[in-house]
Amino acid sequence: MKKVRFDGLTIELVSGDIVQQPDCDAIVNAANAELQTGGGVAGAIHSASDPELAQETRPFAPIKPGEAVITSAPNLPNKYIIHCLGPVYGRDKPEDKLLKNCYKNALLLAEENGIESIAFPAISTGAFGYPKKEAATIAFQTVKETASELDVVSFVRFVLWSPADYNLHWDVLKEM
Repeated sequence: MKKVRFDGLTIELVSGDIVQQPDCDAIVNAANAELQTGGGVAGAIHSASDPELAQETRPFAPIKPGEAVITSAPNLPNKYIIHCLGPVYGRDKPEDKLLKNCYKNALLLAEENGIESIAFPAISTGAFGYPKKEAATIAFQTVKETASELDVVSFVRFVLWSPADYNLHWDVLKEM
């Protein structure tokens, strides 16, 4: 586990499972457009939360790349799930702006809902094919740029599935 601070915001990196973050008010789902179960992060979150989550997300679907919506977190220790649709690399354009919008919109939704702590996965880096180093740079730059707009959100955790992803994210964060 590594921590840094940007403008009063603590950024923490951990290797682990996004559904195992009981000390965070919200977790972020790297969702699909229909906000239903799938592979990767969405599959893990829905496996832990369904069938209630599938019913709760249905009225919000479909969402577009870069958009974020918030629901409760049924059957999870968190209060909320913020669902973001990241861009599919090479298809959704401009990828960098859409990925930035995911992180920014999730943070602003957290702020609007009084959420102090939020855990993000590495959005779009799995099945959606976003290059991991570029995605990590966009994620950290967006959090850093958005920090000045946040009064309530004070803690942002990045939950990286593999040790290799954790190390890559730490290297990118150190450069900043």
